[in-house]
Amino acid sequence: MSALTKRRINSGIRYTILVIVGVALIYPLIWMIGSSFKWNLDIFGNLNIFPPVGAWTFDHYPNAWQLSMTNNMAFYYMNTLRFLIPRVIGTVISCTIAAFAISRFNFKGKKIILTTVMVTLLMPELAFRIPIFMFYNEIGLMNTFASLYLHDFFGVNSFFVFMIIQFMRTIPKELDEAAAIDGAGPIRTLISVMVPALRPILITVGLLTFMWGMNDFQGPLIFLRMPEYRVLALALRGLIDDYAVTQFGVLFAAAFMALIPTLVIFFSCSRYFVDSVTSSGMKE
Repeated sequence: MSALTKRRINSGIRYTILVIVGVALIYPLIWMIGSSFKWNLDIFGNLNIFPPVGAWTFDHYPNAWQLSMTNNMAFYYMNTLRFLIPRVIGTVISCTIAAFAISRFNFKGKKIILTTVMVTLLMPELAFRIPIFMFYNEIGLMNTFASLYLHDFFGVNSFFVFMIIQFMRTIPKELDEAAAIDGAGPIRTLISVMVPALRPILITVGLLTFMWGMNDFQGPLIFLRMPEYRVLALALRGLIDDYAVTQFGVLFAAAFMALIPTLVIFFSCSRYFVDSVTSSGMKE
């Protein structure tokens, strides 16, 4: 068997595995979209992705847009963005500063701080929710959107700090030295030299923060108890009726509409996401 034939066989096997994994990952989304046009009987009565001919219904989307008796989906979108935009900004800025200090400076206790960052990666998020809840309850920030993003301005997400540190290791330190020779201080070096070079990883951090924030159900459930502060994740839960038959078609339609902004942002920034993942695994 020639080397060319082996390469073709290996490529065929790789692409076959990729196609199988891709179909397995995207199938739930396609099934959800198809089920948003079905009635409950068709959803659970057959295994077809899309409803039978003549059984399509488009009423679920108008009903899903009116998520509750008092507010529509636009209201819950805006409530979600009221905490999500500050969270993205705070996470990107604070994690960048923390990663810059750890990766570019030598100071006493640096290894201890880096070890702490690594250890906190293994801790469940609930371990941090409890002290944050107690702190916000003491200072009177419960039932405010600030309780969902204020702590993100202090570099608390160790996963993103570690990601940015790994990406910074691919940037030559000669750039820092050249900036210092030109008279730039640490802040100027960070803003003018590092931030442009970090653009792929910073966009990735912002993208992941946005995606995880859209899916955050536990945080708003704990910190926001007033109906006027209800966000999209909580509103979707309200479509599940504990005492009557849940209209799953309406639920799937609402879930798909809630997913559209995340999909648009993800595919718009997918190039930067791939670049950052590729570069984060490299070391200078």
